[in-house]
Amino acid sequence: MKSSSKVCPREFFNVSEHVNYLEPSEIFAFEEAFRQWKSAAVRTDSVQARERMWLIFLMLRHTGARLGEVLSLDDATAFDVGGSFVRLGREGRIREVPLPSELFDEIMAVLEGPLGCGLRGTFFQVDPGYFRRICYARGKDCGLSKDRVCPKSLRNTRAVEMLRSGVPITIVKDILGQSSLDLTANFQQFSTGDMQSIVRTAHSSMRKRTSARNSFVGHVIGVVSDSVMAEVIMETRSGMVLSAVITSDSLRTLNLVKGAPVVATVKAPLVNVVLCQKTPVGSARNRFRATVLRVTDSPVLSEVLGRMPDGTDVCALISAQSATDLALQSGDEVEFWFKALSVVLNTIQL
Repeated sequence: MKSSSKVCPREFFNVSEHVNYLEPSEIFAFEEAFRQWKSAAVRTDSVQARERMWLIFLMLRHTGARLGEVLSLDDATAFDVGGSFVRLGREGRIREVPLPSELFDEIMAVLEGPLGCGLRGTFFQVDPGYFRRICYARGKDCGLSKDRVCPKSLRNTRAVEMLRSGVPITIVKDILGQSSLDLTANFQQFSTGDMQSIVRTAHSSMRKRTSARNSFVGHVIGVVSDSVMAEVIMETRSGMVLSAVITSDSLRTLNLVKGAPVVATVKAPLVNVVLCQKTPVGSARNRFRATVLRVTDSPVLSEVLGRMPDGTDVCALISAQSATDLALQSGDEVEFWFKALSVVLNTIQL
């Protein structure tokens, strides 16, 4: 049985004691109290009023927006049907925040239905004091104090949720519309022991990643597939383009679409080394020029380590006889070849 060692800081970071937020069980109880209050409405005007409060609550709960941002929304233009997101912020600092598909559908159904009749464009524009009082009352229903259920606490709760889900802190900053990482950093703090543990675990993880000597990090830029196989084209951080062929089932399982982050790995025995001065013909899709750093020989195999122009190291294991025939020396210009079928793709786990 293989053991795995992964760096998962999200599992144990602390939140500043000055930040009010709700733990998962508390936000669930608060949301249920709101839902029950909304469902208890009988009169038509009460049903409409409570539906407005409910959707404002859900917007705050799922976007981390400021109360004023939600209450000033022009619902006729703020929602993008094609992308399932809402535009928040003021002119010059507009940000697009993705919404859960079920929430987006619920909002659209209300706005375009009888409950939204006559309120299009102003559906979210209610008195902030009234909304706060509704929050306090629903918090009281489930035993939560005012400072835990105010709009600011909902904003903080969403930030902590995203960080615990592995969303990078810079993206959380942008989603919240904060001007500085210093503000966002209050949501994610590590003790000295935590920091030491993270670094030690990272060192251990890097040491263990030796079964695939070649690793490339980038984003998917193209996908071509049929019912059985798929070709995935990725571009690395330095602009190098790499091709991989995987099964269509793997494509769906990994959810590899254009723009998705991905890591490609290739085992050294599957990499070939070709001298640049020759013009060989081959079927390998991936061919990258590099400078030989060193050649380590053994009676059976030789390890050839090269460095590409962008600084990426690439390694090949070839037969000792092939190494003798090539007569490689440090500083030689070569090409490293490997087939698209030799590439293993991995999604980046947050």
